[in-house]
Amino acid sequence: MTLSMSSASLPVCNKMLSNLNHILGKAEQFVESKKIDPAALTTYRLAPDMLPLTRQIMIACDAVKNGVARLSGVEAPKFEDTETTIPQLRERIQKTLAFIATVPAAALDGTEDKEITFPAGPNKTRTMKGQDFLTGWMLPNMYFHITTAYAILRHNGVEIGKIDYLLGEQP
Repeated sequence: MTLSMSSASLPVCNKMLSNLNHILGKAEQFVESKKIDPAALTTYRLAPDMLPLTRQIMIACDAVKNGVARLSGVEAPKFEDTETTIPQLRERIQKTLAFIATVPAAALDGTEDKEITFPAGPNKTRTMKGQDFLTGWMLPNMYFHITTAYAILRHNGVEIGKIDYLLGEQP
């Protein structure tokens, strides 16, 4: 059985961004219960040359919205990158989820060999086939930034674990 491009992307992105939203919900509860400044989390970075939590969330969302848009041929919404609070970051995740929900599976399916040219650093681009872009760039980029956001929050004492990362909100 062949895995379609839509099956390999939309449910995975939806689940991981939803889990990220869940994790940020726990971060909100953490700052409220500990009565700490939320900026202690949103501006935190794991190393001096790494981006802070806010940028990790922004880039995770951008990897998804821009990746799905490039593959499907639809225009991605533009986000202003002005989020500074946890509620604003959660709203960005919701906007990203709302966007990918509008992309029909049929627009992604059959794009395995589509040439995708995308930014790959300052003044650089790369071109990959659709399947390689999805599995070798877009999804790994999303996972990297969500994992880094998780690590920032965990390092700062937010009570999250692997189950939050993998399964998110449980009924």
